[in-house]
Amino acid sequence: MADVRVTYDKTANAAYVYLTDPQVRAKSSRMYPCDPVEVGGVINLDFDEQGRLIGIEVLAANSKLPEYLLKSSEHLDAEGA
Repeated sequence: MADVRVTYDKTANAAYVYLTDPQVRAKSSRMYPCDPVEVGGVINLDFDEQGRLIGIEVLAANSKLPEYLLKSSEHLDAEGA
């Protein structure tokens, strides 16, 4: 099973799920915002130049992602440091 890097900023309540090889710095060339009404929040999908999904930004992350995922993520805020 592949490891997925997840970062979380508790202060901003924002998480980012990286879907790329950790050794490769993929550049986002297009962002697709999901309909906030349909998903009940703000979720943005990032795509590279070839149209591959490379990451997912989740705002209000503590209401959208499982608690275990947020606890085990890389914390970007001072509280999680």
